[in-house]
Amino acid sequence: MVNSQNSGNPKVDIEYRRKKNKEEMRYQVISFALMIFLTIVAFIAVGYEGIGEWFKVPFIVLLACIQVIFQLYYFMHMSHKGHEAPQFFMYSGIFVAFLTVLAMSTIVWW
Repeated sequence: MVNSQNSGNPKVDIEYRRKKNKEEMRYQVISFALMIFLTIVAFIAVGYEGIGEWFKVPFIVLLACIQVIFQLYYFMHMSHKGHEAPQFFMYSGIFVAFLTVLAMSTIVWW
């Protein structure tokens, strides 16, 4: 059985896989460096006295959301084909959780 990305030539297939693995490793290293940078920024934001609490908390939550996206797409390989069903259920769960938090906040505030 011949795969759509399999030419039948073992040497070409190995070179293709090496190229794809090298590219994927580069993305993982870059995203890891960005996550370390975002973590350092979060620590600086918490330690800096000139920033008010009303800015710190949403800023850190935003940085955490960005890091979750990096984790999902680069370390858990959600950017690859074949992960559409897990993506659908994760995004549905996030949407339901957002609606729940919004509803509870609305009930408490008003």
